[in-house]
Amino acid sequence: MIQSNKIPDAQNKVLNMDADAAKTARESLDLAFQMSNILDTGLDRHTLSILIALCDLGLNPEALAAVVKELRREPVPLPPSDAAGPVL
Repeated sequence: MIQSNKIPDAQNKVLNMDADAAKTARESLDLAFQMSNILDTGLDRHTLSILIALCDLGLNPEALAAVVKELRREPVPLPPSDAAGPVL
């Protein structure tokens, strides 16, 4: 059986491309997060990464911004009060 030395080289290239792509994505998210902080958007890194991913999938950025604004306007529901608890 003859083994090709090219296969490990090809695998290394794919792994390096994946590492390079991951590094580029991380750097892009870092830059977007810095800009978000400068603009005082109040978005955390995780939320920002989700919004960027949705834009990458083709969702309209203006529509996403409108959704974020609307969600911020909604009051945060209070946890249910414990009716059986002690009265202070």
